[in-house]
Amino acid sequence: MTQGIRLQRGLPSALRADAARLYWQAFGGKLGAVMGPDHLAFAFLDRAISAHHVIIALDPAGQLLGMGGFKTPAGSFAGGVPGDLRATYGFVGSLWREWLLRLLSNEVDNDRFLIDGICVQAGERGQGIGSLLLDALCDEAITRGYAYIRLDVINTNWRARSLYERRGFVAVKSEPIGWLRYVFGFTSSTTMVKFLSRAD
Repeated sequence: MTQGIRLQRGLPSALRADAARLYWQAFGGKLGAVMGPDHLAFAFLDRAISAHHVIIALDPAGQLLGMGGFKTPAGSFAGGVPGDLRATYGFVGSLWREWLLRLLSNEVDNDRFLIDGICVQAGERGQGIGSLLLDALCDEAITRGYAYIRLDVINTNWRARSLYERRGFVAVKSEPIGWLRYVFGFTSSTTMVKFLSRAD
């Protein structure tokens, strides 16, 4: 089912807008109350996306099918910097958004390679693209010298969690997000970790 799909490290500038739309398609339900309205979210993502913190999946025609972002001490795929928030939402609008996003997560794991979101086009899900991206991210982690790879999955995304479990990820902790559930629409997040070997 994945025949003809090509994986590529990095995001070409010509695909930035497509990547922003795909990211918002995948995570807008969780982030909409903070990063919306849609046109501002797209503007922020177009500024913030790091072309160097992602692996993408392309069809034979070069169309974007999916992507797997990751986070390092040097940055993350879609986190941006405070200046990106200010440029998009203004001074006041950026202050409360930055505060809420920091409360949700502002972590860099120096011991484990951190996945920063996997997205697959809605019409292409169930075709094995997510598994290809996960495997590629594991390879990236090994190349960078990590022994473990980590991700966080929200309690409402059972389909993604099932995929991660099939690919060898194990839940190590779950944390409720308290009152933030009224903002982000989910109640808890589970950290999942996979040990990496050269056989992976």
